[in-house]
Amino acid sequence: MELAHSLLLNEEACSQLGDVQKAEFIFEWLRYLEKLLLATSRSDVREKQKTLVEQLLSLLNSSPGPPTRKLLAKNLAVLYSIGDTFSVYETIDKCNDLIRSKDDSPSYLPTKLAAVVCLGSLYKKLGRILGNTFTDTVGNILKAMKSAESQGRYEIMLSLQNILNGLGAAATPCHRDVYKAARSCLTDRSMAVRCAAAKCLLELQNEAIFMWSTDLDSVATLCFKSFEGSSYDVRISVSKLLGTILAKALISKHPGTAASRQNIRRVSLEEVLELLGTGFLRGSSGFLRASGDMLKGTSSVSRDVRVGVTQAYVVFVSTLGGAWLEKNFAAFLSHILSLVSQSHPKATQTQIDAVCCRRCVSFILRATIGGLLGEKAQIAAVKDICQAIWKLKKIVDAVMSDGNLETRLGSTDVAASQHMLVCALQELGNLIYNLGTTAAPLLQDSSTGLLDSVISVILHPSMSVRLAAAWCLHCIAVALPSYLTPLLDRCLERLTVLKSSPEAITGFSFAVAALLGAVKHCPLGIPHGKGKIIMTLAEDLLCSAAQNSRLSAQRTQAGWLLIAALMTLGPAVVSHHLARVLLLWKCVFPASPKDLETEKSRGDSFTWQVTLEGRAGALCAIKTFVSYCGDLLTEEVIQRLLPPLPCAVDLLTQLSSILKTYGSPLKTPSVVYRQRLYELLILLPPETYEGNLCAVLKELAADLTAPDIQVAASTFLLPALCHQDDLLILSPLLQETDHRFIEEQLLLGNGAACGSLEYDPYSIYEKDVEGDSVPKPLPPTLSVISSAAKLFGVVCAHVEEAQRILMLEQLLDNIKHTKGVRQQVVHLHVVSSVSSFLKYVAGSKGSLGPEEMRRLALTLVMGGLESPNPLLRCAAAEAWARLAQVVDDGAFTAGLAQISFDKLKSARDVVTRTGHSLALGSLHRYLGGISSSQHLNSCIGILYALSQDNTSPDVQTWALHSLSLIIDSAGPLYYVHVEPTLSLIIMLLLNVPPTHAEVHQSLGRCLNALITTLGPELQGNSTSVSTLRTSCLLGCAVMQDNPNCLVQAQAISCLQQLHMFAPRHVNLSSLVSCLCVNLCSPYLLLRRSVLACLRQLVQREAAEVSEHAVMLAMDSREELTPDANIREFGLEGVLLTLLDKETDQRLCHDIKETLNHMLTSMAVEKLSLWLKLCKDVLAASADFSTVICVDTMQEEEGDKGDDASVLTTRNDEKSHPFTNPRWATRVFAAECVCRIINQCENANIAHFDIALAQEMKKRDSRNDFLVLHLADLIRMAFMAATDHSDQLRLSGLETLLVVIRRFAAIPEPEFPGHVILEQYQANVGAALRPAFTTETPPDVTAKACQVCSAWITSGVVSDLNDLRRVHQLLVSSLTKIQAGKEAVSHLYNESASTMEILAVLKAWAEVYIIAVQRHKTHKQPLKTITYLEESVRNGSYSSDGLLDLVYTDLGTLSRLWLAALQDFALLTLPSEFASQLPAEGGAFYTAETSENAKWHYYHSWALILHATALWLTSTGFVVADPDEGASDLSRPVTPTSMCQGSSSGAIVKSPEDVYTDRFHLILGISVEFLCSLRSDATMESITACLHALQALLDVPWPRSKIGSDQDLGIELLNVLHRVILTRESPSIQLASLEVARQIICAAQEHVKEKRRSAEVDDGAAEKETLPEFGEGKDTGGLVPGKSLVFATLELCVCILVRQLPELNPKLTGSPGVKATKPQMLSEDGSRLVSAALVILSELPAVCSPEGSISILPTILYLTIGVLRETAVKLPGGQLSSTVAASLQALKGILSSPMARAEKSQTAWTDLLRNALTTILDCWDPVDGTHQELDEVSLLTAITVFILSTSPEVTTIPCLQKRCIEKFKATLEIKDPMVQIKTYQLLHSIFQYPNPAVSYPYIYSLASSIVEKLQEIDKRKPENTTELQIFQEGIKVLEVLVTVAEEHHRSQLVACLLPILISFLLDENTLGSATSIMRNLHDFALQNLMQIGPQYSSVFKSLMASSPALKARLEAAIKGNQESVKVKIPTSKHTKSPGKNSSIQLKTNFL
Repeated sequence: MELAHSLLLNEEACSQLGDVQKAEFIFEWLRYLEKLLLATSRSDVREKQKTLVEQLLSLLNSSPGPPTRKLLAKNLAVLYSIGDTFSVYETIDKCNDLIRSKDDSPSYLPTKLAAVVCLGSLYKKLGRILGNTFTDTVGNILKAMKSAESQGRYEIMLSLQNILNGLGAAATPCHRDVYKAARSCLTDRSMAVRCAAAKCLLELQNEAIFMWSTDLDSVATLCFKSFEGSSYDVRISVSKLLGTILAKALISKHPGTAASRQNIRRVSLEEVLELLGTGFLRGSSGFLRASGDMLKGTSSVSRDVRVGVTQAYVVFVSTLGGAWLEKNFAAFLSHILSLVSQSHPKATQTQIDAVCCRRCVSFILRATIGGLLGEKAQIAAVKDICQAIWKLKKIVDAVMSDGNLETRLGSTDVAASQHMLVCALQELGNLIYNLGTTAAPLLQDSSTGLLDSVISVILHPSMSVRLAAAWCLHCIAVALPSYLTPLLDRCLERLTVLKSSPEAITGFSFAVAALLGAVKHCPLGIPHGKGKIIMTLAEDLLCSAAQNSRLSAQRTQAGWLLIAALMTLGPAVVSHHLARVLLLWKCVFPASPKDLETEKSRGDSFTWQVTLEGRAGALCAIKTFVSYCGDLLTEEVIQRLLPPLPCAVDLLTQLSSILKTYGSPLKTPSVVYRQRLYELLILLPPETYEGNLCAVLKELAADLTAPDIQVAASTFLLPALCHQDDLLILSPLLQETDHRFIEEQLLLGNGAACGSLEYDPYSIYEKDVEGDSVPKPLPPTLSVISSAAKLFGVVCAHVEEAQRILMLEQLLDNIKHTKGVRQQVVHLHVVSSVSSFLKYVAGSKGSLGPEEMRRLALTLVMGGLESPNPLLRCAAAEAWARLAQVVDDGAFTAGLAQISFDKLKSARDVVTRTGHSLALGSLHRYLGGISSSQHLNSCIGILYALSQDNTSPDVQTWALHSLSLIIDSAGPLYYVHVEPTLSLIIMLLLNVPPTHAEVHQSLGRCLNALITTLGPELQGNSTSVSTLRTSCLLGCAVMQDNPNCLVQAQAISCLQQLHMFAPRHVNLSSLVSCLCVNLCSPYLLLRRSVLACLRQLVQREAAEVSEHAVMLAMDSREELTPDANIREFGLEGVLLTLLDKETDQRLCHDIKETLNHMLTSMAVEKLSLWLKLCKDVLAASADFSTVICVDTMQEEEGDKGDDASVLTTRNDEKSHPFTNPRWATRVFAAECVCRIINQCENANIAHFDIALAQEMKKRDSRNDFLVLHLADLIRMAFMAATDHSDQLRLSGLETLLVVIRRFAAIPEPEFPGHVILEQYQANVGAALRPAFTTETPPDVTAKACQVCSAWITSGVVSDLNDLRRVHQLLVSSLTKIQAGKEAVSHLYNESASTMEILAVLKAWAEVYIIAVQRHKTHKQPLKTITYLEESVRNGSYSSDGLLDLVYTDLGTLSRLWLAALQDFALLTLPSEFASQLPAEGGAFYTAETSENAKWHYYHSWALILHATALWLTSTGFVVADPDEGASDLSRPVTPTSMCQGSSSGAIVKSPEDVYTDRFHLILGISVEFLCSLRSDATMESITACLHALQALLDVPWPRSKIGSDQDLGIELLNVLHRVILTRESPSIQLASLEVARQIICAAQEHVKEKRRSAEVDDGAAEKETLPEFGEGKDTGGLVPGKSLVFATLELCVCILVRQLPELNPKLTGSPGVKATKPQMLSEDGSRLVSAALVILSELPAVCSPEGSISILPTILYLTIGVLRETAVKLPGGQLSSTVAASLQALKGILSSPMARAEKSQTAWTDLLRNALTTILDCWDPVDGTHQELDEVSLLTAITVFILSTSPEVTTIPCLQKRCIEKFKATLEIKDPMVQIKTYQLLHSIFQYPNPAVSYPYIYSLASSIVEKLQEIDKRKPENTTELQIFQEGIKVLEVLVTVAEEHHRSQLVACLLPILISFLLDENTLGSATSIMRNLHDFALQNLMQIGPQYSSVFKSLMASSPALKARLEAAIKGNQESVKVKIPTSKHTKSPGKNSSIQLKTNFL
């Protein structure tokens, strides 16, 4: 293929290739040439132009395929436009000659078509340069058209379109001719030609004025004709043409002279609408013919015309635009509604017609109002629709009030107004549903009277209107949850009052049912009590039904409808009413078969009607119960459900005889009864009706083959039984499109009705199938069939095998005995029920039964495979494969495949070939690569042959589709076939005419499957792989050029696959440009694949995709996408705009995902763009909220004036890209803002540091940081938080919360001591205030509370007066909730008020916790002066400020907190305690809503717990109840004074009991939570819980409780152990250790207290008899599980071994493990280890002496182990934190009183000696390798032993000797730091008071120290460390002097003085000495001055004996005085004169 990449065609290479490769090669060259020509210079092109033209023209003659000819033409045109144009006329003549040629053979056709395409392309590109030749060309082409076949006509139309496009106005002379030709093509029998003609006419109308003036009527009639029998594509093209022309006629300004102006009249809107209306109502028949038909009463417009016209209406309005629609809305609405009014009875002649017309009208309204208008305009539209409803209502009222009953019921007015009302109500519902809470002002506006108008229509005489009104109320309730309860109340009240009006009973019961259906869409729910009211009312209706025969039918229906709707509220509500429902269910059916017989003999047609209605209703209610309340279906309930079932089935079998008796009035009720019973049985397990299986089966068979079925219901029966992928290919109508809503009616054929609500009122409360659209149940006659087919599958699988065989034989007979159309229908039903049987058996892994069954099933399915109905063939192929799957026998499967092979080889008809080819594909799909490769080969061979059968595109399509299934399922087996398949695909792609789009789609499927099969191998570099890859890319390119949008969609998904497997080889820029162009395509499936592809691309390379999109937009001349401006707002902006317009759920989801990926990877780099986009979206709607902003600002008097300007929107900005975006888009934008902030968090720290950000911005202006946009962030959050839409308010508050949390701590560089958020406090206050008004829903208030507490605790505002604004909001909500669960409004479910109350309490808890923490931290530093100055400067900020704010409400709060905790404790009890719970619920929840409430408690209990614990500890457990006053405050409770105090008897709890209860409440909740941590437990909850325990144990009373109750302590420690094991977070582990430490302290206190009191009590007795307190008693045994110490040890070991695995004896004890190097732990690890060591060192104090002996080895092992493992040498001789902790712990252990207690002393001494030995052993090399331990750490440990233990431990000679040796060795180490530390340690040892300990060290080490110091004398110290060594050495010697005995002292002093004097300097050297020497001099001098007076005699004698020393000393003193004089005395030296005088005194000794 590389050879194809040249300017001229490489003919030599080309000639050597085979046919297929040649076509590929040429196409590749043309593709390359297209790019190359644009990039080559003109001169180069001109040089080779002649050859190139020749080459291209010769290709033209070689019959090129469709894609090739298109490219060829394009290249010719580009070539001429770049190069010279003189030879272009020759080329044009050549083309014309080719077209004129008389050769009609098929082989010559491609050349002719290529010539036509070339002409189009040349004229399009060169336009008027070719001016004078075009008349001949056009004439020639038109002449050729007369004899052309469909492909020719298609290409000619497209070519003419191009010619017109290129010539523009110059083509006027030909306009009429082209118009005539296109007219005939517009009604061509080929659909592709019709589409092409529509495109041509669309081009023509740009210049041909006559089309939208004089000929307007005939153009319209022509379009109507074109719609007849059209396909979806034709309807899209022609409706675009018609809509555009009509729009043009309406708005055009006519050019031309005055003369021409007179004969062209302006067309008015009325006329245009009248024209469209004619098409809608009369179709394409001319006026004369139509009137004749009308007289006969036969005319009915064909559905496709009506659907086409409907689309034209939408195009017409869209072309004129949203602004036009706003202006003319009233006129437009009245016209659209009039389409179904009484003035056109034809349109709504039959119910079926009426339903279809209503669908069309609804679609027009939805697409225009919903699609074009912004929210403000939609609100205006709602008002207009309300007006229309009022008008229609008046007409009905006038008729209804007429006294004469006859006129009332027969009035056509009522009948006709019904359809207008239905359409108006449905659109009203949809509008409000989409507006959401933004519509709130509308409903409050009394002038509109929206609710009144809807409710008043509920009494309309027509049932469909009543249902529509009920549905409209449903939509209002879902959109505005606050209206749900009031509406429900209103409807229930009307229902109760108007019990005697049949309309009111049905109307209001519909409304109540619809509202109950809305509850599941409203998270806040309805009050629980409503269920009871509804149930009572329903019972009442059912019981009173028999009293009044006029109302009995309505009352029965209404009663059961209410019960059925009530079931949707779910188990929580239904469980309370279940018993009554089951009773009613039991009573509705006769008790025994005998009663049924007697029933039959009684009654008349009417009573039977009512009975059937009632029983059908009951069945429906039970069905709803089973599907919505599965949790309640216990064994017991099922037993109570069963008894009526046999009777229900009996009645089913009797229905036919009852029908015979009473005639047709019972027909519909009996069908409905059947359907309801079938639906219920489908849901119940078949075991429940085992006894009735056969009876049911017979009835099903009868239904499926009933003699009176006429309509083939394939389109709703079969899709469920076919595979999704097959449907798309094989039934284009089933494809999802934007017009699905109206296209559905074409599926069903003219005889069948579309679904509509009135066919099944019970569906009004069901889950919505498609979001906001009305439920569309099918008529009962159809739906009963689909239920029967489904149930047949289940029942047939459960009857005996003999029964099955009989059944299938009977069905076969039935098919044989019916004839004609009916046979098709019966066949369809039978195949679909057998399919569902096979599907069920396959799904439940059952077996088919005997051989006979296989034969029967096979015969049935086989018939289906050869049915003319494509859907039936498809279902049969699926069943065929399932049959093989169920039989699961290789031979059988092979047999099936063989049957298909034989059929395919012999059959010639399309039906058989398509059916069996799909059967082969399905077999493969269900059984994988079924069998041998030989089998696969024959399959593929047959399908290859079929796919090349160009006589029948259908056969090709099905065969290729089947091939794609085989490729998919064969997997690796297919590799051998990849190359031939690929070349087949390419060949077909290059040759199949574009008119056969379905073949191309199947080819696309195959290519996609091949790419998947090849997978990652496509990345390879071998020639074979690159050839395959090039072919794949080539195939994609061909499909991208295909005019059909669905083929383009296939191309995109193939490229997407390629990009996944071989990203380097896909040209991203061309792919992105292709995606951008199609973003706004009218085809839904194309838009979906565009977005699916984009979503995948941006996951990998978001930045590149975005750049390509912008580049493309810059390059392209004309705007790519009509309503998206990539140039200005980038791809991101366009996607946001698209998100706002798009309605398809899947697409919106993909757009959001794509934007999220782009944001994740690019938000930080493109910060400004993203923030601007979000801001534009949020601000575009701010015209609602500006009003609010300004108001809130005015309330805050005394505020900075300039804040107001931040909040109101600026009007001077240029127009936004987003006009009035919907609330959902704005919510998304607000979420994006939060995401952007999160993204920045992981990026540069400058995003959250304003000083740094400003500096970096100065350095490079391109830098951009989030903190610089803070004002925008606040403004966006503000706009969102104050919007009308509740969802947006929630998002806005969330954004505000994120902003506060992220930016609270950033200081303001210009005002030190302040933070940057401080300036926005007014905005924050204003954003929060609206959330606390009375009408705000609880979820918004709850969120706002969270923001309030975050703001107060963030510390942004230091002035209490400023804080009070926000604090006031919390205070107001606290007042509101004090009344408990009764307080909050009754609009929502009780759990909503629970949520609000808990949110308020949680917010207060958070504030209180932070206040207490701050109070603690401020208490310490207040002693320093600077702090006080600071606080004075900052105004009234005291550390207690925040605490003071809370303090006033603390009494109330603590009471509420305790109540909430009590509730939580009750709710967390296991279910077996349910009977003990209070019947009325807790303080803040009701018993019925406890399930929902649990969730809210779960979210807020932790902080409340922490706050309560803090409050209890702050009162020291003194105040029993906040209301008891202050009398108790002064008397703290100690363990001894506890049990006095309460003498009042048992009624009032004593304070002691109250504390105990509270203590256990907090403890219980914590332990319950911590001991079974759920995976979703938040870190916040765990931390809060542990902090609460810490706070609790901070005060004496709870500690005494824990200390005295050992089991409690153990339990707690075990729980903490579990937390540490399951949670890795260091902060949680540290908190757990802290609690453990407190527990141990509590135990210590308890032991001490017991010992003390024992000593006090037994003071006189002998000490010997004292009982042993503490663990281990007098045996020393610790029992696991009963021992506190043991539990603690477990916990500590767990922590230590986790951080230092080497401590685990199992690990280190095993041979072969080397001693590891010591290691540094992370900071967190060190903290954990240190905390554990602290706990270990506290343990001996909890034990008795014997107990302490048993734990000491463990403790010492661990402590020394930590020392050994972490003794790392650190620079500067520091000790690591863990070493410090272990030394501290050692010291604690060694100085424990147990070491000296008589019972344990000897054992302790032994153990401690061993421990010391262990430490000494650490020094010795292990296995001959020397360990790098830190000597200082080990020496310090030895020193701790020497100083802290009793002398007998360390003074035994062997140990002492080793210790001394270690010191000696260490003194020899060169490291100065080690020396310094050694001196310091010796210093402390020498000072030890007991000579037995210190003397041996002095004897051994003193001499070497003196020597070292004398060495220093010779070698002057050069740096500070050496100086320090010297100083430490001197200090040691000085200690020696003080410790020494009198007679040795003089010798020591004599050693010391010369050393000191040797360092003195005289006055000459003092000036020039280094600072080190100066310091040394000062130090020596100072020491001399101290020693001199102390030992004056020695001093004097020494001076006398050594004059040199004396002289040196005197010189030094003098020099010192000089230098003091020289220096200017500063404050530092003020004390020096005193020093001098003292020196003089001292020298006088001499």
